[in-house]
Amino acid sequence: MEWYKLYNPKAMNSFQFIAVTGLIMSSLAHLLLHLWGKEIASFNYLYLCWGTLFVFGSIQNLRHKPEDDDHHHHHHHH
Repeated sequence: MEWYKLYNPKAMNSFQFIAVTGLIMSSLAHLLLHLWGKEIASFNYLYLCWGTLFVFGSIQNLRHKPEDDDHHHHHHHH
């Protein structure tokens, strides 16, 4: 498993990148609202959505192996 794909931005796919960006934006908005004394419970759902998207992207990313595609092509030639 190429675990660096989970934390190295260069190795992330678009799903993971969007999820991380979304989490950062949500956290900043949450922090600002918290400073203003506004508590919004729905932020927890936002984090859940971004987290789910990140997990989905991570699974896609870890499962994708360019080498595997090459192997399939070689089998067709034989």
